[in-house]
Amino acid sequence: MHQPPPPHVFQEQEPRSHGRTNFIQRDERSLKMQEHLKKRLKDRQASGHTNNKLNSPPSSPHKVLNSSNATIPNGNGKGQQGAVGALKQKQIGKTKGSPEAEMGESDTESRKCDTHLSIGKPVVSDIQARSAVLSWNLPVSSQNGESHSHSPAAFTFEVAISNSGKNGKFKSVYVGEELTITLPDLRPATDYHARVSATSSSIKETISELVSFTTESCEPDCPAAPKLINRTKNSLSLQWKSSNDNGSKITNFLLEWDEGKNGPFKECYYGHLKQYKLTKLAPSTRYSLRLAAKNDIGMSGFSETVTFGTAGVVPPAPAPPTLLEAGVTWMALGWSPPAGGALDDTLTYSLDMEEEGSGYGFQPQYNGDELSCTLRNLRRSTSYKFRLFAYNSEGKSSPSEVVEHSTKPDRPGAPSKPAVKGKIHPHSVRVTWEPPKDNGGSDISKYFLEISEASVGGRWEPIYSGAQREHVCDHLRPGTSYRLRVSCASKGGESQVSDVTTVTTAAVPPGPCPAPALLGKAKPKEITLQWGPPAVDGGSEVTEYLLEMASSEQDERRVLYQGPAAEFAVTNLLPGRSYSFWLRAGNRVGFGPHSEKAEICTAPGPPEQCCKPLITCKSATCAVVSWESPACNGAEITEYRLDWGQVEGSMHIIYTGPCQSYEVKGLTPATTYYCRVQAVNVAGAGLFGDTGVITTPPSVPAAVAVLHLLEEDQVEISPPLSTCLAIQWEEPCCHGAEITGYNIEYGEKQLVTVGRNTTHVLENLLPDTLYRIRVQAINSLGVGPFSHSMKAKTKPLPPDPPHLECVVFSYQSLKLKWGEGPSRALIPNPTQFNLQMEDRFGRFVTVYNGPCHTYKVQRLSESTTYHFRIQAYNDAGEGAFSEVCAFTTTKSPPAPLKAPKVIQLEENTFEITWEPLQPMKGDSIVYILQLAAGREFDQVYKGPEPCFRLPAAQTNCEYRARVCAGRQCHDLPGCPELCGPYSPSTVFSCQRREPGPAAAPAGTELAQSGKRLREERAIAIALLCGFAVVAILFAVVIQYFVIK
Repeated sequence: MHQPPPPHVFQEQEPRSHGRTNFIQRDERSLKMQEHLKKRLKDRQASGHTNNKLNSPPSSPHKVLNSSNATIPNGNGKGQQGAVGALKQKQIGKTKGSPEAEMGESDTESRKCDTHLSIGKPVVSDIQARSAVLSWNLPVSSQNGESHSHSPAAFTFEVAISNSGKNGKFKSVYVGEELTITLPDLRPATDYHARVSATSSSIKETISELVSFTTESCEPDCPAAPKLINRTKNSLSLQWKSSNDNGSKITNFLLEWDEGKNGPFKECYYGHLKQYKLTKLAPSTRYSLRLAAKNDIGMSGFSETVTFGTAGVVPPAPAPPTLLEAGVTWMALGWSPPAGGALDDTLTYSLDMEEEGSGYGFQPQYNGDELSCTLRNLRRSTSYKFRLFAYNSEGKSSPSEVVEHSTKPDRPGAPSKPAVKGKIHPHSVRVTWEPPKDNGGSDISKYFLEISEASVGGRWEPIYSGAQREHVCDHLRPGTSYRLRVSCASKGGESQVSDVTTVTTAAVPPGPCPAPALLGKAKPKEITLQWGPPAVDGGSEVTEYLLEMASSEQDERRVLYQGPAAEFAVTNLLPGRSYSFWLRAGNRVGFGPHSEKAEICTAPGPPEQCCKPLITCKSATCAVVSWESPACNGAEITEYRLDWGQVEGSMHIIYTGPCQSYEVKGLTPATTYYCRVQAVNVAGAGLFGDTGVITTPPSVPAAVAVLHLLEEDQVEISPPLSTCLAIQWEEPCCHGAEITGYNIEYGEKQLVTVGRNTTHVLENLLPDTLYRIRVQAINSLGVGPFSHSMKAKTKPLPPDPPHLECVVFSYQSLKLKWGEGPSRALIPNPTQFNLQMEDRFGRFVTVYNGPCHTYKVQRLSESTTYHFRIQAYNDAGEGAFSEVCAFTTTKSPPAPLKAPKVIQLEENTFEITWEPLQPMKGDSIVYILQLAAGREFDQVYKGPEPCFRLPAAQTNCEYRARVCAGRQCHDLPGCPELCGPYSPSTVFSCQRREPGPAAAPAGTELAQSGKRLREERAIAIALLCGFAVVAILFAVVIQYFVIK
């Protein structure tokens, strides 16, 4: 096969000849070369030399190829057949050529090999109204008369189309490596021409033949929105233009409207005309419309929705504007739409204003669609006239009625500084002031005068409010500085305060001082007085004090002290006497008035000793003690102390107070008492007086102090606690007359009288009932008071005996049951049971006492009748015994036998013997012998004999024998038989006798058999334990590895 000449490859490109070919890129020079070739090709087509260009040999691009491969990092140096790379240029507009490419064109063409490319005519398929599919085959290159095919990645394809003829202007729509594309955005029913050009970095560009096709027809394009050409109050004239018919003539137009209701669209015209007039419409109404076109293929989409309105009438005159809010230089006005106008009519408003006295007439101030506006920069306290117009699309309404509104006045200025008018007095001053220079546009309606003390932190207080411009400030303090200021108010508001004026009132003598007070304690002949300054100093500092004294109201006052000190010691006084003192304060103006009188006494002495008190008995428990007042020794007696007691040397104070008599209560009758009195004043307590003695008369007994209920064990004869209560009390004091008896009150004031005993049993009471009990003592003088009440409750009636029955019979025990309840006492049970059994002497003895409802009586004799009775008791007491019940034990089975003995008599004959039993109470004994050669035992003998001979035993076979005894009960119906337990098994075997020594005794054989049996059992137990261990291990493994 002919091989093409090897391409010239630079040395530095050889190591990269086997690199990746899918990401090779062109450098700038190779791209410029390709663009230059495309430009030359299009220039030749325009001049009619396309065929010459296709048949001419391509220029050699060898130089350009080498230069481009030398700068590409992932290049592929395979000569003419090597692909430049899979380059996908999806952008349409490119720069065609460059000066650098034109300068190197001759060198590039001289280096290209003599290689020709040819590409087939593209194929158009799936032609639609706005798209078509264009496909082509790979180009084929010929060199030296031989054809070569290439991979798609070696070429870049460019698709160009034209809809202005074969020689028209072609537009590039695709550049890339694909062999099939879809041509989008085509026009329906249009002739198109398409061509494909292939480009490679090493082969000259080639162009395919033109292919022509025509797109399909379709429905028209959406028409433009209709236009309004004329309108009246009841009609709208519309006109529209045709849209692109897309290959099929438009036959009709569809016009839809919403009937002016903003609802769904409805058809109002369908036809071929391009204009239409809507009639019988409502005035001032807006209608929405849209348009669609139709041809033989289908209906187009609707145009944009347009809205037109019919002509209307001018709005009616609106209502006059109202004042919403007014200020000093502005006013806010509001209005409402005219009544009777169209609801959907768009209105604008014009507000005119005329200033009072300006002479310019009404001037426009606002024009807009709002229903309110604010006018600013107006004059204060000025009246303005307003009128309002309403506009719509049809014109201007009539003006509203003229209305007049005014701005508010401004705040006035501050008045002048207050001035003093006339003489300044100690408690008042007259001030006056002038009105402000600027009244703010309105008259001053009120003045406000405020005053404050000049001291630091003085608070301003209003003292006058009115229209006058002067005021007398009274109720002032003498010698005090005050600050005054004034402000005013009008319709515009309140002004600022004026400048401050300071005024000081005239001083006066001080006010009255507090009464002098005692300093320390008074002495018998000396007292020290102290005092404080007066509450009011008269506006001048106090400089001295004047102290005066009088012994009584009739005596003349005399001055004791005059000076600045605030205390003074008065001497040479009499003890226990009262003196009066007065105080005056003085300043630079003079002395003030006297203080209140202060009466102070000198220290008094203790009173004298009291006389013997007089004692009078009012009753056995009450006495009145009275006494006379002794000399007080200069101080009034403040209290008396009364000592009282039953022993003369041991008395205690029972009264302290100012009274000269006292009633002593709570005395004990027939008792001697002693008393004495002591007087006390401020100086101390005097001596006690003589002692008085009195004995109270006898009286009724005292109240019982201790009353309690006797317990059952405290009573010698226990009464029934359900109907009886035993009480006990302690004997009270007899008060001089011996006690003869007692009254006991219980229940509903039931009274019972008893003798001198201090215990009693109340009988015939109701069970389970609460009683209130109290006791009173009686003597010859009467009955004493009742004791405190004691509450006691009788116990309920004892419980009835339960029904007794036997639930389990045995030969040596009987299980008895009574009542309903658990067999064991799970919770504390207030009810207890006493179960008794009759002994052989006919006496009933207790066998059980407790709360349980069952009991098993053991150690009984067989086939014996026993008698039982039961009694229930609780806190209320013991109930009656039940009827006697008889229960009989069953017969006992025979006792277990010992293991039988086996003796071999002959070669196959054995004799089995066992110990016999004695007859049981006349009942005969039979024996049951069982023999087992395997697992199951079979009965081989039953009879009264204690032995059995076993013939024809099998040789070399192991046997097990056991025996039990049976009791034949002749006195029971049917002669039942009671069998006892089986004896232990005896193992033996039948062996052939060998000649020689005598056979081993049967005991040796039994021992050997027992040894073998124990070995077998040990093996079985070992196997069982092994299986258990394996099962546990398997369970642990499954739990750990499977479940978890």
